[in-house]
Amino acid sequence: MISRKRGLFRVPAVVHQEETPLLYTNDLAVSYNGALVLLGVSFAVTTGERIAVVGPNGAGKSTLFKVLAGVLSPTSGEVRVAGHEPGGHICIAYLPQRSEVDWGFPVTVYDVVMMGRYGKIGFLARPSKDDRAQVQQALAVVGMDGLAQRQISELSGGQQQRMFIARALAQEAELILMDEPLAGLDMPAQEQILEILDSLRDRQTTVMVATHDLNLASEYFDRLILLKAKLIGIGKPEEVLTADNLTEAYGGHLRLVETEDGIFVLQDTCCGGGH
Repeated sequence: MISRKRGLFRVPAVVHQEETPLLYTNDLAVSYNGALVLLGVSFAVTTGERIAVVGPNGAGKSTLFKVLAGVLSPTSGEVRVAGHEPGGHICIAYLPQRSEVDWGFPVTVYDVVMMGRYGKIGFLARPSKDDRAQVQQALAVVGMDGLAQRQISELSGGQQQRMFIARALAQEAELILMDEPLAGLDMPAQEQILEILDSLRDRQTTVMVATHDLNLASEYFDRLILLKAKLIGIGKPEEVLTADNLTEAYGGHLRLVETEDGIFVLQDTCCGGGH
């Protein structure tokens, strides 16, 4: 018999190991058809951090996020989330690039956010009063409660991203991985997303964002990870965005301009876009 509360396809809870990093990778490597995409990537992330993963097109940012989310298996090396392999964790929310989503699928904003509860209640279980309350609260946090019954095809780019953050909140995710969430958004929409992410600090939610915008990454995030297949740098923005590191990652496609507020990075637009 299927429990109305638990249902089928409920993800078993993984017990987090105490005194271990929330996220840890060691000598991570990934290859496709013999081509190396990531090599020797090692780092640790603690609970509540804001991490921006930056690097040029083809640097392996999307691949890294898929491995961390358990969507893709590494060729070699180790990934641990709270001491365990990433597969089976309901505490991880992975938000892919918007171009990978079928926006013509006939579901509402509410439907998508409720999907965040499925790992806890099962796909065939009827949502309880508590589940519905979790969804309503998540929608309120991102300012989408007035758009709950709107079809996802009718949303703007910023609203799409806020909907996915709401789904992660309904999931009660402790680690949110967002692949290029700000790409194609105007500045007000970007700032709205960043304000929501900043508000999650009180929840101790850890956020990792892949982005091409180095200036935005350095302004809004605690630490940066600079990738170009291998890990070139990790640390505070001023420690990572050095002339030597940027030259190694981008070659001659960047110019560094010294200002009173620090170094401003001008990027050649021919290098934007992609994965």
